[in-house]
Amino acid sequence: MSGEGAAGHARRPDLADQTVVVIGGSSGIGLETARLVRASGGQLVLVGRNPERLERAARELEPLSTAAFDVTDVDRLQRFFQELPGQVDHVLVTAGRPSYVPLADMDLTAARDEIADRLTATLAVALHGRDKVRAGGTLLFIGGTGGRRPGVGMSVISALTAALPALAANLALELAPVRVNVIAAGFVDTPLSASLLGDRIEARREELRATLPIRRVVGPADVASLAVHIMTNDALTGATYDIDGGQQLLSH
Repeated sequence: MSGEGAAGHARRPDLADQTVVVIGGSSGIGLETARLVRASGGQLVLVGRNPERLERAARELEPLSTAAFDVTDVDRLQRFFQELPGQVDHVLVTAGRPSYVPLADMDLTAARDEIADRLTATLAVALHGRDKVRAGGTLLFIGGTGGRRPGVGMSVISALTAALPALAANLALELAPVRVNVIAAGFVDTPLSASLLGDRIEARREELRATLPIRRVVGPADVASLAVHIMTNDALTGATYDIDGGQQLLSH
């Protein structure tokens, strides 16, 4: 038998000839997913809020284009999608940061703005991106699992944690055959996590290494791997996929 059989052919990368828009692609989960997209043969359009970080990411990843703006600026978001030269295959949205504010300390105007900004941005990506994503492509949103357990300071984040999966499920029906999914991450060891925890970050890492069933901390590469799987498996839509190393199984 000749050596020209299937085993003799290199497997095509999962994202070969596909274009992925990464909103929040200059750091953390977004940057790591962008790296994996490139390693899997895909092309990138990178969006980030911080121009300097975005420029560094662009030097590394050589995207087709970049755009520096905040995803909550829905007018700028609309122009961004309008200005894309053609259709793309997938859009990943990682932008945003959690807010933990006890009710006694809450500024209602700030809380209202946070809820409105996060939900409106999700709707805006769906509305303005729907004609730019090919049939069978993906809108993929990064959410979280932390707000599922009640606690002091968790009111706003709990509401948003519950809203995103419900919103994605409905959008999956309205936007079909474009697919819509959510990744709900637990603690992920990113620069954002480090900035939120400050000098408590190493203690948190040690706690998770000792208590999580996987006995290690979830990193951006873990989430990136799941994101690319959801992009390439075209049977997946309307669902939320948890990735937390078993954190929700713990009693506290």
